[in-house]
Formats: sequence, structure tokens, C-alpha cells
Amino acid sequence: MVREEVTVSTRTLQWKCVESRVDSKRLYYGRFILSPLMKGQADTIGIAMRRALLGEIEGTCITRAKFEKIPHEYSTIVGIQESVHEILMNLKEIVLKSNLYGTCKASIFVKGPGCVTAQDIILPPSVEIIDKTQHIASLMEPINLCIELQIERNRGYHIKTPNNFQDGSYPIDAVFMPVRNANHSIHSYGNGNEKQEILFLEIWTNGSLTPKEALHEASRNLIDLLIPFLHAEEENLYLESNQYKVTLPLFTFHEELAKLRKTKKEIALKYIFIDQLELPPRIYNCLKKSNIHTLFDLLNKSQEDLMKMKHFRREDVKKILGILEIEKAFHNRFTEQKIQ
Repeated sequence: MVREEVTVSTRTLQWKCVESRVDSKRLYYGRFILSPLMKGQADTIGIAMRRALLGEIEGTCITRAKFEKIPHEYSTIVGIQESVHEILMNLKEIVLKSNLYGTCKASIFVKGPGCVTAQDIILPPSVEIIDKTQHIASLMEPINLCIELQIERNRGYHIKTPNNFQDGSYPIDAVFMPVRNANHSIHSYGNGNEKQEILFLEIWTNGSLTPKEALHEASRNLIDLLIPFLHAEEENLYLESNQYKVTLPLFTFHEELAKLRKTKKEIALKYIFIDQLELPPRIYNCLKKSNIHTLFDLLNKSQEDLMKMKHFRREDVKKILGILEIEKAFHNRFTEQKIQ
């Protein structure tokens, strides 16, 4: 556990971690302060941050499990101490960490007798288990336990419904929220018009990320939600064919992007996937959600197409252009060396 003395600056707005501890593999705690704030600002920020921490951060969960020859969720399996329902509840408790986009598959194949834990799950490389000691089932006889799992990255809390049963697989209530709880409190000091406030934020996470990482991601997501209001005066909105169309200001690098697009026949862009580029996670996810998987897909998108993507900003386009320039330079050097 780390504790630091709280000091308040009256000059600039500052934040600080005043307490940090790890209670267990699946329970991290952090306490942060932000000061000095004017009267009323601490409550405004505290409420918004708590909602962002609990609802705007993505997590990874097991969302579906498929057993062999099981008639219903409340069945029992000969040689296994737990019922199918109890196994599903144990799978729900497993905490995962990943940079996964969409869904992927995992599996369990264990021969008894013995105890089945989270470490027996065969995972794709992009997924990590936080606590491998989590119990799943107890095999009392020399039988095989085979379970196919579906893993998904999302946000919020998804409740299974009766019509979610597909191909003998069973949905699992998914708690995608890596932040278990978040509280804020306010300390006021000073007198009269000079009264100021200190905001205290307490964050508990499930171990898939630290409270500091959760605070950073929640802040980033909250800012992204407000960006459209920041650009409201810069964009010219008008009605055309009963639909709103946004006219964007020209980017200074428009000609450079056009040149890169003209060279797409010289470079095997169809075989260069955006996974190979050092893109920030948010930009990568925006492109994937828009079905942009290769550089060929990317260069066939116009400026307007990119800007229409959710949570995509102008500086993101500049970032992508810089990466494309590096990729082009690398390819040119490789081609020259091959010719020589």
C-alpha cells in the first residue's frame, strides 16, 4: 500500500494519487485528488467521472459456453460435482484482460479426476487471465470435460435472455465493467468568495487494469463524447435531400493523401493489415468497426468517410498519414535494395 500526504496548490489545477493498494489479484484500489476547484466544480466532475468509470470503460468476458450433449442449463453431468448452471456461474467469475476487437473462441479440454480451474482454459494470444486459480469444476471420475467458450470485449452489463440459446450453447451474464465501484467526495476550504474545493475519487477495479489506468481511460472516453460540441462552430451544417450533411474544412495534407492513394498499385497494400501498424488502440478500433482491415481499404476512404466514423478526430487522420508515409518510405528502401 502506498500513501502520500495531500498537498493543495492554489495556482494550477493538479491531480495526484494519494493512495494505491492491491487487496488481491481481482481487487485493486486507488484514491486520487483534483484541486483546486471552484465551488460546485468538484461535484460536476465527480458525478461525470463516476458514470464514465462505471459505464464507459470496455472489459473482456466469457459470454457463451457450449457443452457436449447437455439437454438444458440445469442438467447434471455424471462424474462432475457441479451442475451445468454452477459451472456457468464459475465461468462468469473469471476476469480476463485483452486488446481484443469483437469476439473470439477459447476452449477447455480436461480429463479427470481432478480440479478444473481457469488455468486450464486454452486462450488466443490476445487474451490473458488475471486469476488462474478461479475454480470451474471438480471431476470425480476419469471422464473428459469439453467446453467451447466465446469471449467478447464490450462495455456495460449484458443480461442473457431465453432466446439467446444457439446450437446447444448457453449464454452467460456478462459484466464487462472492469471498475467494480467508484465514489467521489468533496472537501471545501476557504471563506466567502475565496472558497475552493478538493475532489477525492476512489476507484476499485477487478485487476484487469489499475485504478490509474481506469481513470485515464474514463477521462479519454468522456472527452471523446464531448468533442462534437467543441467543433460545433467549425462545422457548417445544412439540410440536403432531407438529410443533414457536414461540410468539413479542407485538410492541409489533402494533396499528400491523394498522392499516396495513386501509388496503391505499386505497393501490395491488400496484404498489409492495419494490425501490423503501430496505431493507438482507439484509432485501431475505429477503423476495424468501419470494416477497414488493410492499407488498401484505408486509402480507398476519403477524408469525409474517415471523419464520419464514430469517435474519430482530425488529428487521428494526421496520425494515420504519418504512419502511411513511414510505410511508403520503408517499402521504397526495400525495393531499392532488392533491385541493387
